[in-house]
Amino acid sequence: MARCRSYLRGLAICVTVLLMASGVVMIGVGFSSIDGNIPVAVLFNQLSSSDGLLVLQVFGPITVLLSVVGVCAASLDLKPLLLVFSALIFVEFVALIVVAAPLVQVQAQMDSAVDEVFQNVTPLHRAERYIQSQLNKLQTSDSCCGLRSFEDWENQLPVSCFCSPAPPSSDLQLSSRPGNWSSDRRCVMANPPTPQPTDELWVHSEPCGPVLKSYLSFPIKLRIGIISAFATITMAAIALCLALGLEEYWKTPPVETTVDDYNRVKYQPKPSHT
Repeated sequence: MARCRSYLRGLAICVTVLLMASGVVMIGVGFSSIDGNIPVAVLFNQLSSSDGLLVLQVFGPITVLLSVVGVCAASLDLKPLLLVFSALIFVEFVALIVVAAPLVQVQAQMDSAVDEVFQNVTPLHRAERYIQSQLNKLQTSDSCCGLRSFEDWENQLPVSCFCSPAPPSSDLQLSSRPGNWSSDRRCVMANPPTPQPTDELWVHSEPCGPVLKSYLSFPIKLRIGIISAFATITMAAIALCLALGLEEYWKTPPVETTVDDYNRVKYQPKPSHT
């Protein structure tokens, strides 16, 4: 029994240390500038997830402070302090779930909101110079063109959209090339084919919209993942600390049995040896 209790105590200390580590991660992510690294961030001012940052900035330090209390209580085997820690961390857990719930709604509404933003800034050749410059950088780095397609630029395609199609390895591949697509389907012809091959204008076939959506959703997914990990560790810490704090209620006292002259079995606590 003593060995089982020592294992339980060690496990409680380890889980509480993990809880402290999750609080440190929350602080680090909360005060980082992940949102500032989103390409064309000016497009997404209305989709800002600063509330998610505020959640991590507030609950991160609280988690670290409460975890210090939990580690001390589990290390010193202070049962009243273990119960107080369990109650406080449970209150924090409920508050965090309630406050962070809008993050899940933002993630669910992300695609439709981003599509609406894309529609508002097209045609792209009429957009602000800053947006055009950022899009040109993204189109060059990720080999894409436009937000939904290269037609977002209408007939004023920038150089960053131009693509060099892979040369076909045989006449068979050339004849089987689907429509205006290149053999590797990474490039598409932006104008109808003409008798002169030099008049063909090839651009990147992939739009930049999905790339921007992935950039935009990553910070939100990261915060949801951190909060989910915190919730899992918190439930484990509460269970272990409650088990240690309420040990006297679940621990079965040692008993001994005796049989009297009438064959009646009696149960009584064993005398303690001090």
